[in-house]
Amino acid sequence: MAIETSSPDITPDNPLRIGTRGSPLALAQAHETRARLMAAHGLPETAFRIEVIQTTGDAVQDRPLSEIGGKGLFTKELEVALFDRRIDIAVHSMKDVATVLPDGLAMIACLPREDVRDAFLSPHVAGFDDLPEGAVIGTSSLRRKAQALARRPDLRVVEFRGNVQTRMRKLEEGVALATFLACAGLKRLNAPVEAAPIPTDVMLPAVAQGAIGIEARAGDEAIHALIAPLDDRETSLRLEAERAFLRALDGSCRTPLAGLAELGDGRIVFRGEILRPDGSVRHAARREGAASDAAALGLDAAEELRAIGGDGFFEP
Repeated sequence: MAIETSSPDITPDNPLRIGTRGSPLALAQAHETRARLMAAHGLPETAFRIEVIQTTGDAVQDRPLSEIGGKGLFTKELEVALFDRRIDIAVHSMKDVATVLPDGLAMIACLPREDVRDAFLSPHVAGFDDLPEGAVIGTSSLRRKAQALARRPDLRVVEFRGNVQTRMRKLEEGVALATFLACAGLKRLNAPVEAAPIPTDVMLPAVAQGAIGIEARAGDEAIHALIAPLDDRETSLRLEAERAFLRALDGSCRTPLAGLAELGDGRIVFRGEILRPDGSVRHAARREGAASDAAALGLDAAEELRAIGGDGFFEP
């Protein structure tokens, strides 16, 4: 049943333009967004047009993400397209989105969150704790590298980027014995790989991992009304805590940190941690409170960790 909104007249002749990166996962997320909009408003697929926009993070594949600019690598070009009115909304993996958006843009909805856990992938061993002494693992994530080394300082870590197929080929070729990917991405891609989910008390996920966000121009109320039925309040509340934590610590691709908020019975439980890049130091904080205080809980946890680590703990 279509939902009545004050939305613009979206038709096959005047389609809503959905901006996305061109990776298989990004396209899967854009297709999910389109499917939810079709269901919410009773519109045909032809009332939406998916516009693929290449981002810096996609274009540069031969260098670590931490060397080429931090947050914004996978969002900047999409935001430029919003300002230029080449697209009406941008669909993002929320863990790629900067905590402070450009003036004139707003994050207007979050879809229901997928599995937040990291997954261990290896054609050779069953799980992380089965890795042999001195094994080589591959990851482009400073967080995963630091967390892996905190648990297993004997491991060697090499840079590892690319889609699921590329990473699996590298594993088969012996570049590394194992790697990590987000469970959410594997599920959204229906990836035909064997993966072992890692409990969050072993590897706390990245802030906003598993969440899809929809960004639009701040004053475009008709578009906001069209997108509003897609917002999942539980996901948005959880991300309020997590992104407040990240913002307070000036989180970027150079800062190994993790954060997860869980919601139940109207209460938020937030866990956060900061690490040295080599895993030699790891500090954690936990907060619990009313869901209405989500952002304050994340901020308070961040202040505790900054006091413990000191400003010198964090990369500039």
